[in-house]
Amino acid sequence: MNGTKTYTVEEAKRKLEQYCSYQERCHKEVNQKLLNMHMIPQAIDQIIVHLLDNNFLNEERFANAFVRGKFRIKKWGRYRITQELKQKDITKNLITAALKQITDAEYMQTFHELSEKKAASIKETNTQKKKKKLADYLLYRGWESHLVYDKVNQLIQ
Repeated sequence: MNGTKTYTVEEAKRKLEQYCSYQERCHKEVNQKLLNMHMIPQAIDQIIVHLLDNNFLNEERFANAFVRGKFRIKKWGRYRITQELKQKDITKNLITAALKQITDAEYMQTFHELSEKKAASIKETNTQKKKKKLADYLLYRGWESHLVYDKVNQLIQ
């Protein structure tokens, strides 16, 4: 033995059930976890089918939870959320549907609150540098550039 733990399909199923119960997961994360456990492709397919059939794994539920969490907790904009979900191989249709949970009013309110709070916290005295710092912060969080530049120019004169 080379010190690598091996799992039976049943052991791996139980382990992945716990993994998916703890937090919503996407197919890509589950697949990677199984590869890290050194499971063979046939076993991986069998386990993923089991997780899907028993509702431990659900891409739509994952996308919805991801959007809610990243928007409400991390204050990410639609662009960043979309990019991150694409990296997790979530389909365009699921991404679009999940983003519909965020109302335009809620989206804009969060954007304005985040912008104003950040602008107030930037200690830069040079107007151009302060504008750049605020814009960079908001763009990194995935807010649309037209919103960002309008808001930066409105908040920093």
